[in-house]
Amino acid sequence: MRMVDLIQKKRDGQELTAEEIKWLIEGYVDGSVPDYQMAAFAMAVYFQGMTTEEISELTMNMVASGDQIDLSAIPGIKVDKHSTGGVGDKVTLILAPLVASFDVPVAKMSGRGLGHTGGTLDKLEAIKGYQIEQTQEAFIEQVQDIGLAVIGQSDNLVKADKLLYALRDVTATVDIIPLIASSVMSKKIAAGADAILLDVTVGDGAFMKNIEDARELAQTMVNLGNAVGRKTVAVLTNMSQPVGRAIGNRLEILEALEILQGQGREDVAHFICELAQIMLKLAGVEKNLPEIRENLTNGKALAKFEAMVEAQGGDLTDLYREPDVAEIVEIVAEEDGYISALPALEFGLFAMKLGAGRAVKTDDLDYETGIVFEKKVGDAVKVGEVVAKIYTNQNLGQKELSDFKKNVKIEQEEVKIREILEIVS
Repeated sequence: MRMVDLIQKKRDGQELTAEEIKWLIEGYVDGSVPDYQMAAFAMAVYFQGMTTEEISELTMNMVASGDQIDLSAIPGIKVDKHSTGGVGDKVTLILAPLVASFDVPVAKMSGRGLGHTGGTLDKLEAIKGYQIEQTQEAFIEQVQDIGLAVIGQSDNLVKADKLLYALRDVTATVDIIPLIASSVMSKKIAAGADAILLDVTVGDGAFMKNIEDARELAQTMVNLGNAVGRKTVAVLTNMSQPVGRAIGNRLEILEALEILQGQGREDVAHFICELAQIMLKLAGVEKNLPEIRENLTNGKALAKFEAMVEAQGGDLTDLYREPDVAEIVEIVAEEDGYISALPALEFGLFAMKLGAGRAVKTDDLDYETGIVFEKKVGDAVKVGEVVAKIYTNQNLGQKELSDFKKNVKIEQEEVKIREILEIVS
């Protein structure tokens, strides 16, 4: 078998066999298939796509390329959650402990952010001492003890994806459904959970810009999960504006704590309770929304989060600390009306330039910087009211502030948006 023949076959729109895909993945992992040929293959997939059978074979061969975690020592149905990425997405920080507070074990491996999308691991590392690296044994033991762990992905888990994702990132082949689906689901399947909730973000700040592509990606991933015995449900969620109020690592930790104390924005709390209801149902636990909300107000979910932070070396005193920045710049409304748009991508890129995100994987983060919105889409504003606060360690010039202000859209009619657009099962 020759790689050039497989590239040509896919380039011409033909379907690869199971044997060919197995040979391709094994060869890429052992180094006999070089990066330049895999890059050519990824571009061929970008233009020609893959059949359902090809995606399934690709996913399971990627799973087989590294370790697979056995969570059978943990009693009960283990649930996991994955987001396809967005701006201000601190959902896992709240959702995981909320679900765990109902005695449903949550064993989650998370990723880092790149570009305008924030990573859960980066947010957790804003807490002094928090250790994202854990052995498989320690990971399982922690879930057994407190019902919750959020750690980094092992280097030995899905080796093929680790190699292929880095290659896709530098060859403009990230945003193609077969490669996104196989990347996400190979990691989720290898991580060992019994049930998986997929948060597929849609809109300006997401990889999927329209509902049709998001629906196709969601259905592809759900089918992959269910085909190997993992109960899988996807929700299509709105990423036209940032999630919640905060963008930035420490700022998002503080917003998560606020919601875990029964406070924070009502729309975000309700959205997370809806996701929790779906995750709990996947684990065979039926709860109504008021029952779920109660665990945000009675301290049970917060206690789970604090227990996880402490178990992974985090400093509980530092946890509640306010950001340490040189300046907080207030952005005020220049007319009366309603906030009609806060483009997630633009504000994600702005926060990245403040140091809250990475342009490339080797960039250092400034965990303290970011943006807090005092007003969101649909909120009424008056001239002079604070719309947002910029937490910065840089001297922002008039151009930067002007660029920020022009993306705060104000209209005379109220706009309403939904967080959950569809459920795919």
